[in-house]
Amino acid sequence: MSFQIERGLFKYDFIDYHAVLCLRVDGDAKEIRKRYLQIARRLHPDSCAAASDEEKLLASQLLSKLVNPAYENLSQDKSRAEHTAVLIQMGKRLAQDSASVELTTDNAKQLASTPNFDSAYKNAISQVAKIQYKSLSQVVEAIAQISELNLVYLMRSAGKSLKSASSNPATSGSNSANSNNNSATNNSAPPQPKEDPVFAGYMRRAQELIAKNQLSQARVELQDAIKMKPNSNECHSMIGVVYMKQNQVKMAKIHFDRALQIDPKDQTALEGKTKIDKILKKTAPSSGKKSTVSAAASKSSKSESGGLFGGLFGGKKK
Repeated sequence: MSFQIERGLFKYDFIDYHAVLCLRVDGDAKEIRKRYLQIARRLHPDSCAAASDEEKLLASQLLSKLVNPAYENLSQDKSRAEHTAVLIQMGKRLAQDSASVELTTDNAKQLASTPNFDSAYKNAISQVAKIQYKSLSQVVEAIAQISELNLVYLMRSAGKSLKSASSNPATSGSNSANSNNNSATNNSAPPQPKEDPVFAGYMRRAQELIAKNQLSQARVELQDAIKMKPNSNECHSMIGVVYMKQNQVKMAKIHFDRALQIDPKDQTALEGKTKIDKILKKTAPSSGKKSTVSAAASKSSKSESGGLFGGLFGGKKK
């Protein structure tokens, strides 16, 4: 059973964990744990009050596929800080391109225009939290509505630091004697996300497809990623892996070379280039026998299935 959500922040290839738990995007660790326990008690098989087996199954799926992953990501200081940093950047980007943002609910539209948006946002989230998991068939719709509220709030508070972004795992155990230093740290600029969420989505899907040996689909994802970030060595080295697994050695070499131009220390590209050099040596016309690069690549791929291209992203198990 899958839960497809294509509104709010989800529309931008981003998993809105706050919406899953019906939490404000600036909620702290205590609020996150409290809200999770409330939902878990309602959905857990031992305490679920669902009337039918079908509802109990739905409750179990919601808990395992949506609620638990959301809590795991938001309950850890490091992952929550990274998640919040991405939220801040998304808010800034969407605020600059507000004309392209589509709102479908009255609550989100009202939040977009109300003067005291901070108070209105907190009140709206609080009200929806009371009913979010009461009707299990409406949970996905409720999550989508909450995510629209989160999106609007982030746009309207673009540039404003969120509380969770200031949580620093390295200093969270400091005592009161360091309170002045902690205050200075909390007022500093939030950490920047490593990747644009859309680009990260392409890369994540490509990795998943490579692991399933769905190479053509993975290549499409990576080609889109390269259009977005042509100077990403990681992207070039990954598509080089795909071409290599498809026995297209010349194309693999082009992308490995490009990856190494961008970052001479790219380990995947270095190993891939070494592998290609060996293949090309084997196909050199020294013995007078006809041979092809693709045949050598295929043989090498089979004989070294546990090496770079068999082990890096996984592959078909025999």
